[in-house]
Amino acid sequence: MSVIFLFVDGIGLAPESEWNPFSLLDLPGLEEFSGGKLVDSTPYKNTQHLLFKAIDANLDVEGLPQSGTGQASLFCGFNASKKIGKHFGPYPHSQTKEELQNESIFSDLIKMGKSPHFINAYPQPFFDIAERRNRWTSTTLMALGAGKQLNSLSEIEKGLAVTAEIKQDYWKKKLGLSIPEVDEFEAAKRIVIASKKHDFVLYEYYLTDKAGHDQKLDSADEALSRLDKLVQGLLKEIDIATQTVVLTSDHGNLEDLSVKTHTRNPVPLIAYGKKASVFSKVESLTDIKKAVLDCFL
Repeated sequence: MSVIFLFVDGIGLAPESEWNPFSLLDLPGLEEFSGGKLVDSTPYKNTQHLLFKAIDANLDVEGLPQSGTGQASLFCGFNASKKIGKHFGPYPHSQTKEELQNESIFSDLIKMGKSPHFINAYPQPFFDIAERRNRWTSTTLMALGAGKQLNSLSEIEKGLAVTAEIKQDYWKKKLGLSIPEVDEFEAAKRIVIASKKHDFVLYEYYLTDKAGHDQKLDSADEALSRLDKLVQGLLKEIDIATQTVVLTSDHGNLEDLSVKTHTRNPVPLIAYGKKASVFSKVESLTDIKKAVLDCFL
């Protein structure tokens, strides 16, 4: 049994409108995955192999949710915003780093004798800046704290990892690296292959949050098209009798292009496959970790 976890930065559930790309664009993969459009009017679902619901990302703290505290809450199961008294991001707050390193989904799965794997790869400039500034993202800090080595160009060349924008084209165009572009279906195969070697595979996608800040429908279309095709590939490749795919986010953003900021909208939680019903009691970001661990009990 394995769990594939898609952490998609910056997507919430809002009403259908001229500002909501989830209601404007054709996204067949995401609609099959969730049983409807990713909008707030899509009804709650809890069937044998599919769960879809809205969950809270505001964490009983005023202001707009941010990535640093949202991700710490999601991956570690505590209210990071309340702990520091505000929403904070994009990087982890100094008061949440210990939990990310020692009390995360990754570290707790290892204590249970399970094998978590972070499949994202990073180019050398990322490592240079992160090491010089000692500033890691929530996901990389979690993986490093659990003793995991981060993937780099070497794993991409071997077809063992996935870049943060899925297709490897950013590494080629923006960094001048001589690597081939891959499609979303190849990326999905890599994730599924990894899930046959590891109990828990995490993939992080950030273009959704970037597109939300851009406030442009064409940027949203590009970001969501990639994600949608990745999801199509995963649904084609997984075995729902033995595997579960989970998707959620840290805060809203892309669902409302009328504003440049994050939103206080709820975020989607989708679980598809063998352990989908385990996530039925999740009400907020702080409940995700327990549900993941319960999949392996």
